[in-house]
Amino acid sequence: MRRLPLSITAALIVTAVATGAAGATAAKTTTSPSSASSTAMTKSTHQHVRVAALTGLPDPTAITKRRSALTIKMDNTYLAHPQYGIDRADVVYEEIVEGGITRLAAIFNSNLPSVVGPVRSVRRTDREIVFPIGGLFAFSGGAAYAVDTIKTAPVQLFDQSSSRGAMFRDHSRPAPHNLFANAVALMALGGKVHPPRALFTYVARSAPPVGAPVAIFTVNFLAGYATTYEWNGITRSWVRLIFGRPDVTATGVQVSPTNVIVMSVDYIGGVGVEGSEAKLTGSGPVEVFSAGRVQKGRWFRSGVAKVTAYRSPTGKVIALRPGQTFVELLATGETVSAYPPKG
Repeated sequence: MRRLPLSITAALIVTAVATGAAGATAAKTTTSPSSASSTAMTKSTHQHVRVAALTGLPDPTAITKRRSALTIKMDNTYLAHPQYGIDRADVVYEEIVEGGITRLAAIFNSNLPSVVGPVRSVRRTDREIVFPIGGLFAFSGGAAYAVDTIKTAPVQLFDQSSSRGAMFRDHSRPAPHNLFANAVALMALGGKVHPPRALFTYVARSAPPVGAPVAIFTVNFLAGYATTYEWNGITRSWVRLIFGRPDVTATGVQVSPTNVIVMSVDYIGGVGVEGSEAKLTGSGPVEVFSAGRVQKGRWFRSGVAKVTAYRSPTGKVIALRPGQTFVELLATGETVSAYPPKG
C-alpha cells in the first residue's frame, strides 16, 4: 500500500480542522451506510426504505439527501496510476479526450474520501455529464473554451486556486499527475445543498438476472486505453483491468463496479481531437453489463437537463443492480468484445 508523504498528511490534517463542521477528519472517509446489505430493499413494500439516488443502495440515515453530488475530474494516464478514491465514487464516467486518451469524471455523494485524484482539467463533455445532477465540480483548470463551457452547467466550480486548501500537491509524484482533492473539505465549501436525482433504475440484487451471460469483456478504446472487465461471481462485480493489469487503487483496493454501461456516442469535432466533445443527447446503441449478463438496447436523452434512459429493443427499461456504476463513453465505430463463460 502506498503511503502518503508527510507534506500531504499535514495538508489533510489542516483541511480537516477547517472543515470540522462537516464531521470528518482527514484520516477517515465519510461514508453513508451504502455498504449495508441490499437485502433491506426486499423487505415489505409497506416499509419505506431510503436508498441513495446514485447507487440504489440503502441509506437509512438519508445522508445522501443532505449533501450535493461532487464531481471530480480525474487523470487516467499510466502515470496517474495508482489512483486515490475512485473505488468510493457512486458513478464514474470515462470519456475520450485529445490524443485518444481517456479521463474520468468521478461523482461522489454516498462517500467522501479524504484523498481523490490525481485531479486534471475540464473538457467540454463534462458539461453534458454533470448537467442533470448539478452540485459541485472540481478540476485542475483547463483551456478557456472548456472552462467557459462548464460555467454554463448548474454546478459550483472549484479549481486549485479557489479550493481554499481542499486541493494539494503530492511532490513525490511528477507534475501534472500530482494534484489531489479532499472531498470532505470540498463538500464543506459547497454552500446550499442540491441533492442529486437518480441517474439509473435499479432492481433488487435478488432479482433474476436478465440477458446473455458474460465472463469477460473489453471496451476497445484506442490509443492503448482499452479497458477489460471480468465477472467475479463472489463479489457480484466486474473486476476492472487497464494497461494489461488489474486496476488497483493506491490504498490497495481492486476497482470493481457492480454495473458497467457502454454507450456508443458521437464525438463532435472528431475522436481524440482537442476541443471535441461527446454528444450525450439524442440516442444511440448501448450495452449494459450487470449481474454477469449483458443487455443490448439503446440510450435516449431528450435534452441536456434530462436523465439518460436505457431501454431494450422492445422498449423495456434496462435496470441495474444497486452499487457503483461505470459509464463508458465509447466512440461510434469502436467496439466491445464480450465472451461468455467457458463450458
